[in-house]
Amino acid sequence: MRGITLWFTGLPCCGKTTIAKLVKENLEKTNFKVEHLDGDVVRETLTSDLGFSKDDRRKNLERVSFVAKLLTRNKVITLCTFVSPYRETRAWLRKEIGNFIEIYCKCSVEECARRDVKGMYAKAFKGEIKGFTGVDDPYEAPENAEIVLDTERRSEIKCRDQVLAFLFQRHRAESIEKGCIDEVEKD
Repeated sequence: MRGITLWFTGLPCCGKTTIAKLVKENLEKTNFKVEHLDGDVVRETLTSDLGFSKDDRRKNLERVSFVAKLLTRNKVITLCTFVSPYRETRAWLRKEIGNFIEIYCKCSVEECARRDVKGMYAKAFKGEIKGFTGVDDPYEAPENAEIVLDTERRSEIKCRDQVLAFLFQRHRAESIEKGCIDEVEKD
């Protein structure tokens, strides 16, 4: 399989990271090269100097896109889990990275707040955190995501399976086009 970036987007606490971890575990068991770039981890390391203004969010994703593009170019399946709230930025990411699949983790603000173990939504609702996506900063839902996961109504496992089915169906179609359906590349 050639490198690809699977970009998971959605509100904070919608299930992006949980589902990506499950996808990663499954792909690793079948010997694919997989990396996971997670918003919280990246913010602690690669982009710790940035805040959450619209400009800083853009800079954060520009740095991530550089890493994702390198990994994708080197035949790595790259799972990116970032709120990435703006359509314009996601369109730029798609163009910049190249082989890019947008995965929208669809979940209501109410359900995300219920799942929030850090208490960030509660603080945002009280006005203690300003510019929190989904509360007082917008989240622009994708209009044409390749995959829409209803993380509010479907289990994590069913969402994982939906991503894997799409990925393997796409790989099979590419293999047929190349005339090598019997030769499934795993390295």
